Amino acid sequence: MKFTAILAATTTILATPLAAQELSVVGSWSSLPLHKQYEAPFWTGTLPEASDGEISVSLTTHNQMNLGVGDVFRLLGQGVYDVGMTVADYAVADAPELEGLDVPLVALTADEARAMVDAARPMVQDIFHDRFNSHVLAIAPYPPQVVFCNAPVTQLSDLEGLKVRASGRMTAQFLEALGAEGINVSFGEVPGALQNGVVDCAVTGAGSGYSAGWWEVSTHLLPIPLGGWDSVVTAMNLDRWNSLDAETQSLIETQIEANFEDPAWATAQDALVNDIACLTGNGDCPSGEARDMTLVEVSDADFARAREVLVNTVLPDWAERAGDDWARRWNASVGETVGVTIPGVN
Repeated sequence: MKFTAILAATTTILATPLAAQELSVVGSWSSLPLHKQYEAPFWTGTLPEASDGEISVSLTTHNQMNLGVGDVFRLLGQGVYDVGMTVADYAVADAPELEGLDVPLVALTADEARAMVDAARPMVQDIFHDRFNSHVLAIAPYPPQVVFCNAPVTQLSDLEGLKVRASGRMTAQFLEALGAEGINVSFGEVPGALQNGVVDCAVTGAGSGYSAGWWEVSTHLLPIPLGGWDSVVTAMNLDRWNSLDAETQSLIETQIEANFEDPAWATAQDALVNDIACLTGNGDCPSGEARDMTLVEVSDADFARAREVLVNTVLPDWAERAGDDWARRWNASVGETVGVTIPGVN
């Protein structure tokens, strides 16, 4: 979509002149639980109520606007809307250092992932300030990115030679180091790609795959977090943020942490367990009808092999793209928190 068309698509949001505290907000994928359960209720209900009606919100999502996912934060920085949120990995073409937020295989539980994100937050704040003219408000998780395959797999090494849709650049490099072929397919196009053999496997969150019907075109589920937790960053245009008084800024930050970010993290671990149950029928499914995908148990050897590839190949490659300053900063923050050091960084 051309930029002029994108601007035209935002007319419904911006047609009415902004009142002092009227915010135009572009959310993440409208079909997924993070938006339905947390984003939409927060922006359309919780925050306006907490402000006693002083803050009003006009909410849409990037897919409803047909925005390219890589454009969300770029347009936010230009002031096309006030608040934007999407997966951080969608923006790494503009900010390769942002890949360090959501590294695969270093956080296997929600608590570990939250600790990783909290350690990375000062880096992320600086990246969004400098790259996207934006102020970070929250970082929330999708459930861990697992592997859906329309091919019989029994272990991690079976991905070798297969075509796999990656959920981010670091995941694609990880897959290629395992001998798979990383394929760039948008989320909405994955079911057709799996069905038609364009890809053999695809990486996304278990809940996202369940909601989007990937179980209809996949047979095997490998629950190893090759794509990390696909952290979703919520940020406000910096000029808009600076136009708010300190009391309003404090209200927004306090409310978004307590009523969006914290609840999303609190349910992330149980969501993974429930989503796997829904996809495989191994347990109760609270989200609807359980499906019958084959659950592939991940062995200690699979984890050991994956960690070896991460430390010796994937992270050094990222350090080269991001630069030594960011790699050193990552080692001293995220790396120290998760017990991983990028080798060769001085």
